[in-house]
Amino acid sequence: MITAEGIELRAGSRILLENATFRVAPGDRVGLVGRNGAGKTTLTKVLAGDGIPAAGRVVTSGEVGYLPQDPRTGDLDVLARDRILSARGLDAIARDLRTAETNMASEDDAVREKAMKRYTRLDAEFTAAGGYASESEASSIASSLALDERILTQPLRTLSGGQRRRIELARILFSGAQTLLLDEPTNHLDADSIHWLRDYLKAYKGGLIVISHDVELLDAVVTKVFHLDANRAELDQYNVGWKAYLQAREQDEKRRKRERQNAEKKAGALMAQADKMRAKASKATAAQNMAKRAERLLGSLEGERQQDKVAKLRFPKPSPCGKTPLMAEGLSRSYGSLEIFTDVDLAIDRGSKVVVLGLNGAGKTTLLRMLAGVDAPDTGRIIAGHGLKIGYYAQEHENLDVERSVLDNMKSAAPDLGETEVRKVLGSFLFSGDDVEKPAGVLSGGEKTRLSLALLVVSAANVLLLDEPTNNLDPASREEILGALRGYEGAVVLVSHDDGAVEALEPERILLLPDGVEDLWGPDYADLISLA
Repeated sequence: MITAEGIELRAGSRILLENATFRVAPGDRVGLVGRNGAGKTTLTKVLAGDGIPAAGRVVTSGEVGYLPQDPRTGDLDVLARDRILSARGLDAIARDLRTAETNMASEDDAVREKAMKRYTRLDAEFTAAGGYASESEASSIASSLALDERILTQPLRTLSGGQRRRIELARILFSGAQTLLLDEPTNHLDADSIHWLRDYLKAYKGGLIVISHDVELLDAVVTKVFHLDANRAELDQYNVGWKAYLQAREQDEKRRKRERQNAEKKAGALMAQADKMRAKASKATAAQNMAKRAERLLGSLEGERQQDKVAKLRFPKPSPCGKTPLMAEGLSRSYGSLEIFTDVDLAIDRGSKVVVLGLNGAGKTTLLRMLAGVDAPDTGRIIAGHGLKIGYYAQEHENLDVERSVLDNMKSAAPDLGETEVRKVLGSFLFSGDDVEKPAGVLSGGEKTRLSLALLVVSAANVLLLDEPTNNLDPASREEILGALRGYEGAVVLVSHDDGAVEALEPERILLLPDGVEDLWGPDYADLISLA
């Protein structure tokens, strides 16, 4: 259970949330909603114990499982299965068992005998801790999230961003925590995994707070909705499901508007009367009291919802380039004995639109990193055509320097632009005032997405490499990006699980990984977007 009392959250001098009090008990399934940058991620970090509120306190009882937006584990050499098992402290015993198994096959009699004794002891310890039943449960959860046995036996560093994300989600669900805090849990999940997750969360007996822009998930799962209003810095709590919340919220806004109009009318009449009475000295005190009454009347009103600002995104005209600005020949990549893809050829013509398709782990992100020059291929080469200028949007925002401020990141991306122009671009992406001085590392997933896109806008690139650009975005910001994609004149290579993003791009060709097969885009491939 989580109890929050008088919570206040700040981002620099800006108040995100003021004097919020609430409780999440077992059986409560709460949907935390609000626009990008409203403070949803900041609030979940505070509830998870990873942050400290500016005021107020958080009291937790029982274990809390927290899935951040960009989960990154420190040790990438850990096996995926061990990472999941670590949620119940079984990973060390599992590793020791595997080592003992290996040593039991040793030709040295002394080593073999010692390993057999050690294996017997470890096996008894593992069984006593419920290890085999837990291992089976972990495998079942992993399988439901499209993580097969091959993936579970690999080190984390060999996995794609989407696979690592699903490993972290499996770990949190396996942990048996009494309260779950899930920040965009459906990112990188295929359609089947999303359906399974919905059913799992619907049946979950503990407390749950979920941040998601997946309306179907919220509709199916949540029993309460907390709306974080960025303009009023308040947390509106609705003890109803998703559809009832949408109706109640609109009714609340109509009520606030009506109350404000009535109060302003009454206050105006009182002030006018007070002004008339001030002319007479005998009635000066009465006039003053009347004015104070009018002020109290206005002060008691709830704040009205203002129209949320939306990032205004338009990609600039691409810089001139040759007919085929980007080519690749014979690209291949493997991690140890694990082959990702081999002998991939690619030609990106000026203004062409290409979608890269493939299951999670097929090498989509790896290919984009090669084309962007971030990673080198094992074999093959990248051929830069005349005038090539690449703009790369990274899935996990690796292109951002998390130690530097928002403003400094923009200045380094566009050294030719003056500070006024840079601030103007940032303003169109909703970074204004003190927000531009924040380190990039403290931004929410949606804010990092907006900053990464702002870097693309000032780059004047003629080839855009976009890796899941709509993740973590609220619906309004997502529509802006899709609108910008429709009107962009340069070439685009897109990796996405978002049907709408692919539809907006109107691709001409697809590249199917890991085989590297090229084909013309057709409706038959549309089904593969969400399924992959």
